[in-house]
Amino acid sequence: MPAPYRITTAPAPYEATGHLAYPPLPVTEIPPGVEVVTLPGGARTLAYTQPTAPPPAVPVAGGGQPIPVWAKTVALLAPTIGFGIAAAGVGISYAAPGVIAVSHALWAAVAFIAAGGIAACSVVRALRRRAAPAHITQNITATGLFGRANGTINNH
Repeated sequence: MPAPYRITTAPAPYEATGHLAYPPLPVTEIPPGVEVVTLPGGARTLAYTQPTAPPPAVPVAGGGQPIPVWAKTVALLAPTIGFGIAAAGVGISYAAPGVIAVSHALWAAVAFIAAGGIAACSVVRALRRRAAPAHITQNITATGLFGRANGTINNH
């Protein structure tokens, strides 16, 4: 397999001037996956090495399959959800007498409004029966197209 990059024998910038512009890294500071190599021209440089396949995983005896992440998340959230439901139940139990009292008060208000409406309707109906219907006549006169109108109203 040919090299993906062309290797030249040109001297490195720090070798051409005779002094080290870029001092080489000590061997202890070279990161993993990088090695010091000697090029065909004799120059030494750092190069990436080919990654090797990781060693095969040795199965743990009796380990079975690992626990999925979603199962761990659900297991951690279950106590929180349980405590939230318990707190809601306690709150509802404390609020129940008040809710019942408010519902009774609202039903009483609805009954009062209905009774008041029925009473008002019966009073209005009784007052209308006593009064005789009114007879009103109007006489309006005006002179000309834009003349001022005069009128009289007669109640009989």
